[in-house]
Formats: sequence, structure tokens, C-alpha cells
Amino acid sequence: MDSTFYYYLLGKIFEHLRITFTALFLATALSIPLGILLAKTGKQVLASALLRIVAAIQTVPGLALIALMTAFFVWIRPFFPIPTTGFVPGTLVLSVYAILPILHSTYGGIRGIGRPLTEVARGMGMTRLQMLYLVEFPLALPEIFRGIRTASIWTFGSATLTSLIGSGGLGDLILQGLRSMNPSLLCYGTIPLMVLAVASDALIAKCASKCVQRRL
Repeated sequence: MDSTFYYYLLGKIFEHLRITFTALFLATALSIPLGILLAKTGKQVLASALLRIVAAIQTVPGLALIALMTAFFVWIRPFFPIPTTGFVPGTLVLSVYAILPILHSTYGGIRGIGRPLTEVARGMGMTRLQMLYLVEFPLALPEIFRGIRTASIWTFGSATLTSLIGSGGLGDLILQGLRSMNPSLLCYGTIPLMVLAVASDALIAKCASKCVQRRL
């Protein structure tokens, strides 16, 4: 591997990390507040309906979802100037895929808090916001982080498909390898991808352990 290809590979790894973690951040920022809101409203019918809708989106094949969202971006472009190819649409597609596990784990983690614990907190004079911040959210953190870890693995793998709309990343190497029937390019794309996914999962697990210890 010459120096030119080495820097090219590093660039693709950086692109993959950028799109994956941006999508994961957006999904987390949306899913955790929404999951808490659904768990605290007490309207289980609404919560169940929304979770089923998100789960239904998750069943759409990756290529089909990319095609549908690209078509949607083209349709709204006259009204809202959003790119139809590249980093932005790729990130949005991956964010949609990452929502389900985080939303489901947040909702389940908050709903799974035992009633005796909340009754004790209420008896101590805590407000609903204090109960959420000091009791329910810390106890739900392990479950929430499990959802984030699952979403991380999914997003790393799905990010290879967004290369089809010009998002870059290791998917470019995989696609080039498939088109040219070059096993070396396939290895250069898949092996770093697996290493990054495993390393990301280990890093999130470590962060989860630290956060849980601090909050508890």
C-alpha cells in the first residue's frame, strides 16, 4: 500500500466516523427526550402507536429508505434548500435508522422504574422534574446506553450504503471493490469497518460505566 492510498484510506475512515457519529448524535438527541416524554405522559396507546411506526420504518430495506428519502429531499428542495446528495442526506437517513433502539430503550428504561422507588421520592418532597433527574433517569441509564450501543453498530454498518448518494466513507471502497471485483479493496473497506464498530461499542460501554457510576 503506497502513501497515496494510505492517506486516501485514512480520509475514508474519517468520513465514515464523521457521518456515523453525527447521525448517532442526532438520533440520541431526538430519541432520549421523546422516549422520556412518552414514558411520562401515561398515554400508552399513543406511545405504542409511535413505537410501532418507528419499528415499521426500521423494516424498510436500507437501499429503499435511501431512495425514498432522496426522492423526498428532491421534492422539498424548491421550498427548502437541502442537498439531495452528500453528507447531509446520508446523515439524516442514518439518523432515522438509529432512532428505534434508543427510543425503545429510553421508553422501557423509564417505564421499568419500580413504583415503590417513585413513591419514596415523592414522599421525600421531590417534584416530578427532580424525580426524573435524580431517580428515574440515573436508574434508566444502563438501558438507555444499551440502545445507544445497538444503534452504533447498526449505524456503522448502514453507513456503507449511503456511499450510493455520495456521503463518502468506507462504503466507497466496498463499492469500488465490488465493481472491479477487487478483493483487496473489499478488505480495505470491511476490515477497518469491523474494527471501528467494535472499538466504538467498547468506547460507549466504557462511557456508560463511568456515567452510571457517577449518577448512581
